[in-house]
Order: sequence, then C-alpha cells, then structure tokens
Amino acid sequence: MDESVSRPCKGVPMIRHHKAGLVLAALLGGMHALWTLLVAFGWAQLVMDFIFRLHFIKPVFEILPFQLATALMLVALTCLIGYVLGVCFAWLWNQLRR
Repeated sequence: MDESVSRPCKGVPMIRHHKAGLVLAALLGGMHALWTLLVAFGWAQLVMDFIFRLHFIKPVFEILPFQLATALMLVALTCLIGYVLGVCFAWLWNQLRR
C-alpha cells in the first residue's frame, strides 16, 4: 500500500500533513517566484495593467524596481504561509473525514 494513503474511511484517503504543506508551499512560492521574475525583466507593470483592465479596474499602482532581498523575502514568506495553510488543511480534512 502506498504510504501517502493510509486508513481510508469510506473510500476517502487521509492527507499527510507534511506533503500537503510542501505542495501548497511550492504552489504559492512558485507563483510569487514567477512574479519576481516578471518584475526583474520589467514585464510586471504590463501584466498587472492588463489583468486590472480585464476586471474593469483602472490601473493606479506602479511596480517598484526589482530588489533581490525583497524578492527573496516575498518568496520565502509565501512558501512559509503555503506550508502552514497546507498543514492546517490536511489536519482539518483528516479530522472531518473520521
């Protein structure tokens, strides 16, 4: 039996806390890493203005110049938040499926 799935209850598997945390950390951190690349290459303002206009919002925000320290903090913080959310989700899921 696969170790990532244990004690199925009525066909619904448990979710491992650490794996769920890593998945959400990678997702949120990865999205913000892509954002920092857009900022670094100077494309973030165009993307943000385009997205705002798709939502019928007049763009009023200005993207600041790229700073490596700020980019690293952004990615690290969002990875941490994603990990905590993933662990909390897995815990809640496992509690509710009992």
